Amino acid sequence: MFLKSSCGNTPAQLSCEFVTLVLDIYTSCYPPAITPTDTQPLHLALDDVLTMLSSSMPTMLTTFQPRTGLLDSPRALFSTAHLKEERQICKEGTATLQPIPLKYRIPRGTWDTHMHVVEPERFPVSANAVYQPPEHTVDDAMSFESTLGIEKIVLVQPSIYGTDNSCLLEALKTLGPSRGRGVVVIDPTNIDTETLEEWHSLGVRGVRVNLKSVGKVLSEHELTETLLQHAQIIRPFGWTIQVYVSLDMVPLLEKVVPQLGVKLCIDHFGGPDLAAVEHHGESFNPYTLPGFSSLISLLRGGETYVKISAPYRLSKDEEYRDLEAMAQEFLEAAPDRVIYATDWPHTRFSGVDIEPFTETCLRICAKEPGLAERVFRDNAEEMLRGV
Repeated sequence: MFLKSSCGNTPAQLSCEFVTLVLDIYTSCYPPAITPTDTQPLHLALDDVLTMLSSSMPTMLTTFQPRTGLLDSPRALFSTAHLKEERQICKEGTATLQPIPLKYRIPRGTWDTHMHVVEPERFPVSANAVYQPPEHTVDDAMSFESTLGIEKIVLVQPSIYGTDNSCLLEALKTLGPSRGRGVVVIDPTNIDTETLEEWHSLGVRGVRVNLKSVGKVLSEHELTETLLQHAQIIRPFGWTIQVYVSLDMVPLLEKVVPQLGVKLCIDHFGGPDLAAVEHHGESFNPYTLPGFSSLISLLRGGETYVKISAPYRLSKDEEYRDLEAMAQEFLEAAPDRVIYATDWPHTRFSGVDIEPFTETCLRICAKEPGLAERVFRDNAEEMLRGV
């Protein structure tokens, strides 16, 4: 249900947001509850909702709502009473049904599984950093996330900090374990168990192997040894190895993943080279991309996740139709192994608006009940669980 007040007065606008919540509760259990037009008067839609609420209240009180938890009787009764009041307010105004802000429609408990914090003055970047970013603090991050309705984030170590995770760890202390998780970068030959235990208590749940950002290429033997070294270190903690490689390297991952004994997460759609693809339209076939078949096989294997994230780094198509085709194949193959992320603050890209991409992700997920909850929340929670 997409609902927003166009009433001119503040009480009506605020109360209509409350109505949106109530409708969301209902439609999450009984889709599609209402199919309004853009010009249908709001009070008529509320008439329909009140009728449905009154007839289905006993069921709603005993049904687990996947997005809101168990609905208790006082809240349900209050919602019904409030709706009656809203009906009168909106009937007297000019409220019509319109798309509501994204933050009221994104699944509750959503995780942004890939974003960065950078504070160059407090935590200087490494001498060989490939770019010099402006400051993006954890407060900036949460302010951004609030515009999307997201409260939980995964901080990923950016390449500019190398193996110095100080900035990330300090941000995790600020966030606390209920709101933040972290993915660090380590030297597997120079790390001790006590440090890992401390990081785990702060919310670290993964290590990153980032090759693509710095243009690093490893042989099959080198990649295998690197991943096995990381896996041996993190296995007791139940962490995940997060890799950022080009898609044509994924066949090498397909060979080593069964040996790891840990979960693997592949960044940014698998890192496809879409600039080399001639046709990006709706007829685009992802299986023409070198490495895509191997990525699908890994997802089906059950130990590998893929992030649908950073579309602006990959696609030249304004509507991201090529990436949408890839996402469709991911979801068809392994709906429990696909996770959403914003890639904020979109380093080396300026003026990025991630809302259209997020809207596309929601639209794709709307084709199957409960799929949005998995992609935006449940799959991430499973991956980040640890031990």
